[in-house]
Amino acid sequence: MFMIYILFIAAAIITVITAVKLSTYADVIGERTKLGGMMAGVLLLAGATSLPEVTTSITAIVVNNPDIAVSNVFGSNLFNLFILAAVDLVYRRKRILQAADSSHLSTAVLSIVMTASMAAVMVFPIGFSVLGIGVEMLLLAFLYAGGMIVISRAGSNLTPLSADEPEPQHNAISLRHAKRGFAVAAVIILAAGSALSVTGDLIAQATGISSSFVGAFLIAGATSLPELVTVIVAIQLANHSMALGNILGSNVFNMLILIIIDAVYRGGPVLSIVSPAVLAAAAGVLILNAVVIGAVMMVNRKKPAAVYSLPSMLVILVYFLSSYAIFSFS
Repeated sequence: MFMIYILFIAAAIITVITAVKLSTYADVIGERTKLGGMMAGVLLLAGATSLPEVTTSITAIVVNNPDIAVSNVFGSNLFNLFILAAVDLVYRRKRILQAADSSHLSTAVLSIVMTASMAAVMVFPIGFSVLGIGVEMLLLAFLYAGGMIVISRAGSNLTPLSADEPEPQHNAISLRHAKRGFAVAAVIILAAGSALSVTGDLIAQATGISSSFVGAFLIAGATSLPELVTVIVAIQLANHSMALGNILGSNVFNMLILIIIDAVYRGGPVLSIVSPAVLAAAAGVLILNAVVIGAVMMVNRKKPAAVYSLPSMLVILVYFLSSYAIFSFS
């Protein structure tokens, strides 16, 4: 048992160190290509830092534990929004949410639509599939594709950084080096994140905690370490737009993992057989997304500084209430 803890800590350290590099390389690519900070966060960082969730969910299906697979997706999204709120409170003087624009709002709205659609399927299962994939998953893919078109168009109309906001510079790193470094770091994140998830699952099994709570709380938190580190590094690089894009983009990208889960699972539509705890996690994601959207709109309307931190505090409160609900339904 002691060795499992050692492996868990080692995987966590490797994940954190690699995530720092991943964020730096993504920032360089965003600077020197047409992606920009927002799309670098939504596409590059979101996809790469979601790799541990992909591996964990597939592994859970292989060992015939769909509850862990699905709850890991919604639990990760729940934890990601908690990360955004916690970091916003710690760096409240930087007013991270002021970097948000219509493209970030579009990403948050897309996350709500995709989550609400899958939550509705859990309550009212469709039970119809095409080539082994549920119809609801085809809808999910359609929503993602349409949403990405809208987000990319919104991102192309972003205004440049203001003159008084420092713009990060990485003159020592070439674009070619950044692309190669990003690819290598993504592979390491995949391996370390997988080890983190497996050892975390073993620790949870030893404690006798239910599968749904393990997936939505313990494993989701462990596999979200890359998001936590990359957000902090992005803020240190004064790229608040990429920090927001990483969290919101990861939540959208994570929803696509449900398609993979449904395709791999052979016991029928996977959303129809998960426990009520997974639905509680999805409901928590919907509430937190709504609060974040409200917070962004409040900041953009120049509300007093005294009330700036209230939405982030509310997100943290709802996160813990949701975690308690997940544990209660498990």
